Amino acid sequence: AARVVGRAETRLKLSAQHTVVALAGATGSGKSSTFNQLTDLDLAAVGVRRPTTSWTTACIWGRDGADALLDWLGIPGRHRVQRDSMLDTGKEKRLDGLVLLDLPDHDSTEVSHHLEADRLVELADLLVWVLDPQKYADAAIHDRYLKPMARHQDVMLVVVNHIDEVAPGGRDGLMADVRRLLDADGLTEVPLLATSARTGEGIDELKKAITQRVKAKASNRTRIATDVDDAARALLATSGDAPAPTLDATDEQRLVDAVADAAGVPLVVDAVERATRVRAARATGWPVVSWVSRLRPDPLKRLHLDLGASNRDLVAAARSSLPEANHVQKAKVETTVRDLADGVSEGLTKPWVQAIRRASVSHSDDLTDGLDRAMTSVDLGVASLPWWCRAVRVLQWLLLTCAIVGGLWLAGLAASTYLRLPEPPTPDVHGFALPTILLIGGVALGLLLALVSRFVVGMAARSRARRAESRLRSAVGEVAHELVVTPIEAELASYAGTRTGLQHALG
Repeated sequence: AARVVGRAETRLKLSAQHTVVALAGATGSGKSSTFNQLTDLDLAAVGVRRPTTSWTTACIWGRDGADALLDWLGIPGRHRVQRDSMLDTGKEKRLDGLVLLDLPDHDSTEVSHHLEADRLVELADLLVWVLDPQKYADAAIHDRYLKPMARHQDVMLVVVNHIDEVAPGGRDGLMADVRRLLDADGLTEVPLLATSARTGEGIDELKKAITQRVKAKASNRTRIATDVDDAARALLATSGDAPAPTLDATDEQRLVDAVADAAGVPLVVDAVERATRVRAARATGWPVVSWVSRLRPDPLKRLHLDLGASNRDLVAAARSSLPEANHVQKAKVETTVRDLADGVSEGLTKPWVQAIRRASVSHSDDLTDGLDRAMTSVDLGVASLPWWCRAVRVLQWLLLTCAIVGGLWLAGLAASTYLRLPEPPTPDVHGFALPTILLIGGVALGLLLALVSRFVVGMAARSRARRAESRLRSAVGEVAHELVVTPIEAELASYAGTRTGLQHALG
């Protein structure tokens, strides 16, 4: 396809005013004799030895040079002839713009000869196939050239030469049989002419047919359009024409779920909730026993995920201590990625399915490190306690202070009674001694406040855990999107571009 497009661009840039007509045929078909008849010059060597035509000869009508075009065709300067004479008739002038080529024999025993013929058959704007009455059914020309080029019949002519060697009574039968073979090759619209290069019979009709094509100046564009169409159809057969698929949000969500589980998001979320409970309990619990919680390890610090008060400590750059994904988790990720690739490529041809699968795992080696960096860089929102924890802490210490004061007061009263000292006056509230109220009230209210705070702390811990889960899944989702989804989307975009391009190419 690239070669066809490159050839088309070059051909159109070189000259749209010239029509390259190539005479092609087997050894002994009279191709070179026909070339001499068409040019009215003895330019091509005619003989009976194999091979006769060893190189391509070009004859150019008109003075508007076609040197650049002939250079591109690879015709050496010594094999070019300018066909322009003051003696040319008006009929000859109508051929201005014609570049007539006499190709080497396509069945030559010299490999270089038929390779040269094959090369120029691809480059010519109009092909004139010269057949011999005795070898017109040769499979070499039908199977190698005529049948494969059936879609190029708009830029082809078929000539049966040496018609003078066929008895008059057998000519109609011969031409009918040639027509039957051409129809079988798919060349139902290709003109069929009978000529004799020796006697000149039919040469005028051949010249007229070529003249019409030269005057129309459409053969080069027709040939190019057909070449592009053939290349596009060949690509379409492999690429397919299914509608361009898109990734479903549900499929991507399943991928994020699997990757998040393998990355340890549930473990971190649980650690966030437990860490919030532990830290808040230290601040809001009854001070007499809350210090015990400091003996318990901090869940986030054990995972190296505590970013400190600033959330920008160096530990953010350290690898986390999250346990490595187990075989079940890894298998789940691999299965999800495969299902994602297979699901989005359903209905596409095998090459695209394989390309999408390769794209989906193209960064699998980077996935683990990417997830680890994402997990250790997320702000889990646990660097500071809720504002109300400070108020509760102050209140707890005030209550504890009241209880201590009440206790000491009661101890002092007990000591004075034991020592039989005069009992100091003790204020009371509704008949209850103030020291007793301070002691019992401070302890009771402190414990009650600790219980209420524990309930509120639980709600706050769950709320922080949900926010942390959302941030972690977002970070994990970005990694999964970058390393798995983006490569798949790139392949889908390539498919969509290819499909659109083929539709344009096919008109």
